[in-house]
Amino acid sequence: MTPLTLFLLASLLLLVLGLIGLITRRTVVGLLISVELLLNGAGLSIVAAAKTSSVSGLLDIHGQLAALFVMGLAAAEATLVLAMVLVVQRRFGRTTTDTISTIKGS
Repeated sequence: MTPLTLFLLASLLLLVLGLIGLITRRTVVGLLISVELLLNGAGLSIVAAAKTSSVSGLLDIHGQLAALFVMGLAAAEATLVLAMVLVVQRRFGRTTTDTISTIKGS
């Protein structure tokens, strides 16, 4: 097996675990962790593909910049979701996804 294949299998494992977490979790924090796993899997696959296909080092830099963009996106997403969790927790006393669907109705 090539190193690219091993890295892509690891990123696929992270993506699958994140998808399973999105389907099975009921709390907002659990969903946040699942989305973080999905984004980490995507970042790992971007960096692995750029590193192994780099000819002159130019693609390697682009892969690292793309991974930094994914990390920034994950940080912004985590900040927004945690702020929403605090608002829901203070208003309803719990943070399940059923609680959030009742916010939409009222």
